[in-house]
Amino acid sequence: MNESKRARIKDVAQRAGVSSMTVSRVLNKDTKVSTAKTKLVMEAVNALNYRPNVAARRLASNKSFFIGLLYFDSDTSYVSKFLLRGLKSCRTTGHHLVVDEIDDDIEKSLASVKELIEVTQVDGMILLPPVSDDARLIATLQEANTPFVRISPDTQLNISPYICMDDYQASFEMTELLIKKGHTKIGHIIGNTNQGVSRLRYQGYLDALRSNQINVPPEYIEQGLFTYDSGFIAAKKLLALGDKPTAIVAANDEMAAAVLAAAHVNRISVPEQLSISGFDDGNVAVTVSPNLTTVRQPIQQMAELAIEIIASGKFADLSNANSREFRNVLDFDIIERDSTATAPKS
Repeated sequence: MNESKRARIKDVAQRAGVSSMTVSRVLNKDTKVSTAKTKLVMEAVNALNYRPNVAARRLASNKSFFIGLLYFDSDTSYVSKFLLRGLKSCRTTGHHLVVDEIDDDIEKSLASVKELIEVTQVDGMILLPPVSDDARLIATLQEANTPFVRISPDTQLNISPYICMDDYQASFEMTELLIKKGHTKIGHIIGNTNQGVSRLRYQGYLDALRSNQINVPPEYIEQGLFTYDSGFIAAKKLLALGDKPTAIVAANDEMAAAVLAAAHVNRISVPEQLSISGFDDGNVAVTVSPNLTTVRQPIQQMAELAIEIIASGKFADLSNANSREFRNVLDFDIIERDSTATAPKS
């Protein structure tokens, strides 16, 4: 066995020639296990330098949990809302949330994560996108035998518990809402390509138009980065077209707010001349005027569920992560506000 990896309960079971359940019973000092098997298990524990799962011990003793949360960029309302809900949920349940940022200096970030694990003996990590698909970070957590829950991952869906919503269907339904309002000239600003949800939201937009026999001119599609600035640049290009869109579906609220600002600069009335929709239903959706029609992502529920999964203590054996109960697809809502209206007459 690779000595750089922390031994797991199934490694102890394999070396001792017993079941994982027997190992668990021995570690929990179950007197019903025979002396011979107990000796085999403890010899394997010592040989492998096995350390029992911290979360399981804390669960048994009713102690609070230390839960890590890793994110990439806190400038979006999505991340801010998740962080606030996570902090509130931990405060309510008596746990502790330890937050760390992953930035472009991946070597420094990985070193920081390793230090966080060693210092806090964190019981589990929550990974927000795009961190949830970072292969080097995932490998670091696996080597440290640190359980993790991923939010909206796009790859390797069988390696850990994950929580998401149906981004494709949400984008499809948002686009259909505009179509039902008479819009046929609908533009789209794609999110950052390093996040799988960008592809899903783009595909939902395309399929909604195609299912209604509406052609999409390539100039109606612009690339964004989930940031206000990138949304403003994309919106300026869309609104400079000779045959402008009458509606724009932005892949998040920050970019939708930027479309609203670009429309104002170009003296285009919203929603009379241009309908705008966003995604996430963060704070920005109700601080701009008019308020944004958007997809309400269950961010608060995601945060609470991620903490609940880690604190459940079911991570004692990481192979449990493949079970269906760890695959959580939550519902979304279409929130219609004043930024969308019936398409203007030609």
